[in-house]
Amino acid sequence: MKIPNGHQTIMPYLMLESAEKFIDFTTKVFGAEVTFKKMRDDTDVVMHSEIQINGSTIMFCDSTEKWKTETANLFIYVEDADQTYQKALSEGATTIMEPADQEYGRSCGVTDPSGNVWWITSVK
Repeated sequence: MKIPNGHQTIMPYLMLESAEKFIDFTTKVFGAEVTFKKMRDDTDVVMHSEIQINGSTIMFCDSTEKWKTETANLFIYVEDADQTYQKALSEGATTIMEPADQEYGRSCGVTDPSGNVWWITSVK
């Protein structure tokens, strides 16, 4: 099986009310890198975009009348869950679960400005 460079076997594909907000949030909070972005001709609509966070790709676009908004729950490992949680809040996220020690690591949950839920975890 051939898979394009920078892709995995399974990747989330999100349809968002504001793809640009998602780019802004993920670059500031998780250090995401935009690896692809195609705009609809003569508009500010994102037809298709991709980011990478530590080698993992997330695909997304702006939702339309035909392609309705579809957000997701995303689980992400980070170096410091508490620090990332604070960054997320400062970038407009809302709290679902404050940072706490769990049997699998230090974990918390937020909803980003685009409506996606992020389960943020660091392992000690």
